[in-house]
Amino acid sequence: MQKSSRIYIAGHRGLVGSAITRHLQTEGFTNLILPGRSDLDLVNQDQVSAFFEKEKPEYVFLAAAKVGGIMANNTYRADFIYENLQIQNNIIHNAWKHGVKKLLFLGSSCIYPKSCPQPMKEEYLLTDTLEYTNEPYAVAKIAGMKMCESYNIQYGTDFVSVMPTNLYGPNDNYNLQGSHVLPALIRKMHLGKSLVEGQMTEIRKDLSKRPMHGYTPDMSDDEIVTRLQEFGIFMGDKGVEIRLWGTGTPRREFLHSDDLAEAVVFVMKHVSFADVVNERGLQEVRNTHINVGSGVDLSISELALLVQKITGYSGEISWDSSKPDGTYQKLMDVSRLKQLGWQARISLEEGIKKVYDDYKN
Repeated sequence: MQKSSRIYIAGHRGLVGSAITRHLQTEGFTNLILPGRSDLDLVNQDQVSAFFEKEKPEYVFLAAAKVGGIMANNTYRADFIYENLQIQNNIIHNAWKHGVKKLLFLGSSCIYPKSCPQPMKEEYLLTDTLEYTNEPYAVAKIAGMKMCESYNIQYGTDFVSVMPTNLYGPNDNYNLQGSHVLPALIRKMHLGKSLVEGQMTEIRKDLSKRPMHGYTPDMSDDEIVTRLQEFGIFMGDKGVEIRLWGTGTPRREFLHSDDLAEAVVFVMKHVSFADVVNERGLQEVRNTHINVGSGVDLSISELALLVQKITGYSGEISWDSSKPDGTYQKLMDVSRLKQLGWQARISLEEGIKKVYDDYKN
């Protein structure tokens, strides 16, 4: 990529896309194509085709997706598979049709089997059953990766897929009805801390900035406290308690979005589809994606204690074992990316501190 190359970042306002955008701007890339959602509906085939015809991007980062946590994935299964398939199909097909030099597709670690050997190597894809709660999303992401592979084989394109681990960072989704575990923990413990300290003004400020279903500014303090119970934040006779889903035993790996942005720009600059195929000496061209992660995990209960420490929440934490845990462990094998020349640099504690400072400000 040249500094003046026409680069389209699909999903540039999301957690991943905004990180990629910031990284490219910091490196001095000056010709970024960043249409807003009101300007371009990625689910609409005609709009996407017209966009590529008009803008003629040379490079594409496909970071747009409908994403969410366990509850959202399991509740809106049709939305997750339909919207993600449509977005991917439209962008990948038009990238080929309009001669894009290189496309980078971002998947998710949930593409791997529920009982996948740990750490998860790229070749473990499609070797066993997926986790049921996010199966539609995972199937869509697998389809996107296989679409890139198939266009490369049939049409000679250079479409590379990377599979990031669980991400966090600026512009994350803090909606308690659909967020991932880390942003949900940060928000719950921030609200819990405010409740412990009797800071109802801070709670109202938070709910106004990040609207919560059913909240209105004219609600009384007691009504707000009752509403918070729906999201596992309780005020009882013995103080504040935050009740979290599952047992806390599953293990997760996390990567700051700034690290991911650095990794995917590195891959876009230095790694092609042909490189991946040749390095692996594959008899059949499959599983050519590249894992991106920190290579380190911890239990959800350990994560909760870390977030508690960083936010300063002094109340109780309990676990609702009647709720699903999801896959027990999802640790990436990142040896291939390390061999290619990149590894993560932001520690989890350092990253969460950065994110919480950003959340408060």
